[in-house]
Amino acid sequence: MGAQVHGTQEFNPAKRAEIKFSEEAMKTVQTIVSHYPADKKKSALLPVLHVAQAEFDGWLSAEVMDYVASVLGIKPIEVFEVASFYTMFNLKPVGKCVLEVCQTSSCWLMGAEDVIKYIEKKLSIKVGETTKDGMFTLKVAECLGSCGTAPMLQCGASFHEKLTYEKVDKIIEDYKTAGKRRSYTDLDYKNTI
Repeated sequence: MGAQVHGTQEFNPAKRAEIKFSEEAMKTVQTIVSHYPADKKKSALLPVLHVAQAEFDGWLSAEVMDYVASVLGIKPIEVFEVASFYTMFNLKPVGKCVLEVCQTSSCWLMGAEDVIKYIEKKLSIKVGETTKDGMFTLKVAECLGSCGTAPMLQCGASFHEKLTYEKVDKIIEDYKTAGKRRSYTDLDYKNTI
């Protein structure tokens, strides 16, 4: 039995023992860490968390955060403080495609609220929920830096801008057809305007 940590997650020592980066992911982490002084490994935390999230089903469990801490030689609470601060890190399971709709003023003025309601209706979920098939999670985000092409959403590394209901339909259909988990580390991202 695990102890409750981070308010909502259980830490399971047996599960933690199973957590390990794949050989490819560990090489990526080592490359990232090599860009920082040996006594400043903590500086690599953000990009390493992206690798961890992509590696471990799109979210950061207490066990994964503990593992990342051990890899970087820092305290688990230091990892949690960073992971819980940034909305790009998921602390609970999510769908393969996390649709993050910007809701800041420019996007809001250009119809983001209507886009969010449209996606909720289309996918039969509310903000913060995941579709029954585990394909999509809908989130809102604060300023994704695309004010001139509002409204917009991000899925993994891809930006989709100047959204209309028709564009949303195509985006959802394309992701559903691909059936692939999307992450911030995707190298095959595509931006659409």
